[in-house]
Amino acid sequence: MDLKGRNFLTLKDYSPAEIQYLLDLAADLKEKKKNGIPVDFHRGKNVALIFEKTSTRTRCAFETAAHDLGIGTTYLEPASSQIGKKESIADTARVLGRMYEGIEYRGFGQEIVEELAKNAGVPVWNGLTNEYHPTQMLADLLTVQEHFGKLAGIRLVYMGDARYNMGNSLMVACSKMGLDFVACAPKKYFPNQELVEQCREYAKASGSAITLTEDVKEGTKGADVIYTDVWVSMGEPDQVWEERIRELTPYKVTRAVMDNAGPQAIFLHCLPAFHDLKTTIGKEMNSRFGIEDMEVTDEVFESSCSKVFDEAENRMHTIKAVMAATLGE
Repeated sequence: MDLKGRNFLTLKDYSPAEIQYLLDLAADLKEKKKNGIPVDFHRGKNVALIFEKTSTRTRCAFETAAHDLGIGTTYLEPASSQIGKKESIADTARVLGRMYEGIEYRGFGQEIVEELAKNAGVPVWNGLTNEYHPTQMLADLLTVQEHFGKLAGIRLVYMGDARYNMGNSLMVACSKMGLDFVACAPKKYFPNQELVEQCREYAKASGSAITLTEDVKEGTKGADVIYTDVWVSMGEPDQVWEERIRELTPYKVTRAVMDNAGPQAIFLHCLPAFHDLKTTIGKEMNSRFGIEDMEVTDEVFESSCSKVFDEAENRMHTIKAVMAATLGE
């Protein structure tokens, strides 16, 4: 399958067959890495990594994947980039497109990465925007596929705030690939209705279903995958913590939730997770609200059903597949 020159901005742009190809390529690259087989076929190429929002996993995954492929990287953080400040996004794209074979963007609005892709003339990869997180989706799908041996027919429940990049992207990924998707959250935290309808069309084609529910017990019953994320996204004001803790605590992933899902269920989280008091924010929330965890309990996070570190590792393998496929030979 020839994906050379393609952008990777949202899984809405990719067919189920193309997504499966990227997953199969990632699995092959993962096996080669485990066996010490070099894959540095892109030696001499260079990519720019634009990070307007910081990240541990995304940066490390892109840099390590690029290194394995023989690709050089330039990391551009907000302090070292003029994008959108002294230079327009379009002009930045045209400059970087002359110097690099590919551009990664992690930051704010989806319109920014779309504008980069429109003007760069080289593949642009979405490392996260407010609306979508497609590289995370490939890692999640690969993790599910590795654990269950399939994707079609799996029931994935996303708990918490399903309005933004993770809820949106999981709904797209599941509906495209034949997984039943459940958003389990207060009604005000449901995904955008227009996107829900679009994904229901994908689900018709794949034979899956989309469910939106406020009922935790009914929503998680029989689930194969319980998924959650932090309750406050990067860039949101601190004032929203109190509201989110009050409204989303009933949707915390606990042992009772996992037991209700059943012994087959696994737990996923895109990380970082607030499951203990070993972080600055965790300590602050404990001081302010007397809580010891937030979106998931430490008991679940550290349990055998938790596959979050398999998932985190798979960021590297799936990002490597995206770069390898879209840069071509």
